[in-house]
Amino acid sequence: MSITGTLIIQMIVFLILVWFTMKFVWPPIASALDERASKIADGLAAADKAKSELSSANQRVEAELAKSRTETAARLADAERRAQAIIEQAKASAVEEGNKIVAAARVEAEQQTLKARDSLRDQVAALAVKGAEQILRKEVNATVHADLLNRLKTEL
Repeated sequence: MSITGTLIIQMIVFLILVWFTMKFVWPPIASALDERASKIADGLAAADKAKSELSSANQRVEAELAKSRTETAARLADAERRAQAIIEQAKASAVEEGNKIVAAARVEAEQQTLKARDSLRDQVAALAVKGAEQILRKEVNATVHADLLNRLKTEL
C-alpha cells in the first residue's frame, strides 16, 4: 500500500471518529457543561440574593438595635426621673417629720419653762414669806432689813 492510500484511509477513520464524537460523545459533554454552567449561574444568583438578604437583615438588626437603645435610654431616663421624685418625696417627708419633731420639742420646752417658772414663783413666794417673817420678828431697823434683803437676793 502506498502512502496516499494509507493517508486516505486514516482520513476516513478520522472523519468517522469525528462524526461518532459529534453524534454520541459531544452532546452529553455539552449538556453536562451547560448543566454545570447553569448550576454555577444559579449558585452565583443565590449567593447574590443571600448577600442582599444579609445586607437587609443587617439593616433590620441595626434598626432594632437603635430602637432598643432608644427604648433603653428612655427607660433609664424614666427610672432616673422616678428615683429623683422618690428622693424629693423622701426629703419632703423628712423635712415635714423634722418640723413636727421640732414643734413638739418647742411645745415641750415651753411646758417645761412654764413649770420652772411656776416652781420659781412658788419658791420666791416661800422665800418672801420667810423673809417677811424674819423681818417682822425682829425690830424695825433699816440696816438689818437691808442685810436681810441682800441675803434674800443671794438666795434667789
